[in-house]
Amino acid sequence: MKSFWHLFLILLALAIPPAGAAETAITGGAAYFAAEEAAGDLPPVAERLPEIPLVTVMPEIGRPGGELRTLMASPKDSRILVAYSYARLIGYDREFNLVADILERFEVEEGRIFTFHLRPGHRWSNGKPFTTEDFRFWWEDVANNEELFPVGPPTTLLVDGEKPEVEVIDEVTIRYSWKKPNTEFLPALAAAAPLYIYMPSKYMKKFHKQYADAAELEAAVTDSGQPSWAALFNRRGNQYRNDNPKLPTLDPWVLRIKPPADRLVFVRNPYYHRVDAKGQQLPYLDQIVMDVADGKLIPAKVAAGESDLQARYLRFDNYTFLKKAEKQGRFQLHLWDDSRGSNFALFPNLNCNDEVWRAVNRDVRFRRALSLGINRHEINQAIYYGLGKEGANTVQEMSPLFKPHYRTAWSSYDTSTANRLLDEMGLTERDDDGYRLLPDGRRMTIIIETAGESTEESDILELIKDSWRELGIGLFTKPSQREVFRGRIFAGDSTMSVSYGVDNGIPTADMSPQEFAPSTQQQYMWPKWGQYFETSGTNGTEVDLPEARALRGLLEEWRANPEIEARRQIWDDILQLWSEQVFSIGTVTNIPQPVIVDRTIHNVPKEGVWAWDPGAHFGVYRPDTFWRDTPQDTPVALSPVEDRLQ
Repeated sequence: MKSFWHLFLILLALAIPPAGAAETAITGGAAYFAAEEAAGDLPPVAERLPEIPLVTVMPEIGRPGGELRTLMASPKDSRILVAYSYARLIGYDREFNLVADILERFEVEEGRIFTFHLRPGHRWSNGKPFTTEDFRFWWEDVANNEELFPVGPPTTLLVDGEKPEVEVIDEVTIRYSWKKPNTEFLPALAAAAPLYIYMPSKYMKKFHKQYADAAELEAAVTDSGQPSWAALFNRRGNQYRNDNPKLPTLDPWVLRIKPPADRLVFVRNPYYHRVDAKGQQLPYLDQIVMDVADGKLIPAKVAAGESDLQARYLRFDNYTFLKKAEKQGRFQLHLWDDSRGSNFALFPNLNCNDEVWRAVNRDVRFRRALSLGINRHEINQAIYYGLGKEGANTVQEMSPLFKPHYRTAWSSYDTSTANRLLDEMGLTERDDDGYRLLPDGRRMTIIIETAGESTEESDILELIKDSWRELGIGLFTKPSQREVFRGRIFAGDSTMSVSYGVDNGIPTADMSPQEFAPSTQQQYMWPKWGQYFETSGTNGTEVDLPEARALRGLLEEWRANPEIEARRQIWDDILQLWSEQVFSIGTVTNIPQPVIVDRTIHNVPKEGVWAWDPGAHFGVYRPDTFWRDTPQDTPVALSPVEDRLQ
């Protein structure tokens, strides 16, 4: 039996830079920094790069310069550039293998001992050294500080409740070890929203009570309006939020304008660690500009030429409109595969506060009946022109774990069986209009909460409403703003919600099955159970449904087992139980994702996979290698170098 960690040696070989990487001649930096270099405000590019930069392989060598525009619906979307930039200690390549990135290399022993080697000479965007002190500071002074992490370190770093032993070997070498395997550690580091186990310690110590002058820190807390030093620390140091221009980063572009703003500007990082095969420092693009617009208007703005690269906030129902606009010659329209388990899925809330609805939602016969009562073929034809694949919210055929019955279980259109299941539940009483009654006498009308961002959702819900009427079940749609929508689900105030299906519909046996078991509050079918595990039992509620508890147990088995065949069998057990229990109700999957690319932009693949995790959407295709072949309009005026490098 071949173990996962034997196969990992293959991945490790990919993680080590190619021969000659260290000897790659640095041919020069971007003209963008020429004035600052000449004035002595920045050292030459060869002195800004690590001793061993990462030589990046790309379809086409480019040239530095220009800016790229994209559109977002909220200033909070500044965090999306963290995903798109995709600079990680360890990340996925285009084949979804794990390879070293920010790290020079790494070693794994027995699936439980991880030794990381940093690139000597690597620096943060403000020029300060990136060393193991940044890891030590985060682990000892942040993750294990009860004021900063009240519930303790992230659960990914706990194995059976055990924290890792963290050893700082030297300035560029650090080791994490557990008594048992930690199979989720590396994937968490490579995630679209990654696990950060380091932070810019020199900058952040100014906000930490252990290191800062007490009077200065108190004044900073007062000026910020935050309730405590811990709140100020977490606000200033959130690397994923990407909303503090003064927070040093290792990403290719550095935020220049603090949100909220209608235009967010990101400028190139002078100390970025990647180069191309000619020795040119990446990224190629000088600036990324995010204009904030109403999400409903973004497709029209894209068609008008206001974005150079766009997929977020575009849907398949925009395809015809965008195809016509493509003929004007501004951009190319590509269609990428979508990785999600279902383009549209329903989530009965098993933790809803309404006791009657909670009991009904938890009855598997009810969930199966609802699924059988959906005419997926009608949805596919009417909404997606027959291009999708009809079935449950599960893994796709692109995944090596796929089995046909995962998709077909309880997903045919069978109102006869659906009605029989509802009758078996005792839901036989009906009102004068033919609607079934709940056990407490209320009409069985399901209120489905939506974020109200898509006409596609409302059209599909209308079709489902018609088919569920044949079951004697009513449907009422309740749209709200996304934050309100999510808050109601988390609090248990919603009965059922609608969103996309599982993010990773293309997993391998070595990827975590946590999406299929209670693990985070973000899971709309059991948010309180997920929160319970996310907070190590501090918040939320313990799982009290046997089948969901079984999924959680299987997840723990997967985490503890380093053998690839055993992990594949555990995945099969999880997917089998998931498909039979219908915890979420899928409709149609693999709907093509429109991707708009300005005709002057190079190195964006024509065919790709639109995947959040793994993949970080554009991230796995390395946007730092995207480049323009024509001069653009004058970039947004820049602040002095000291404003960007403090």
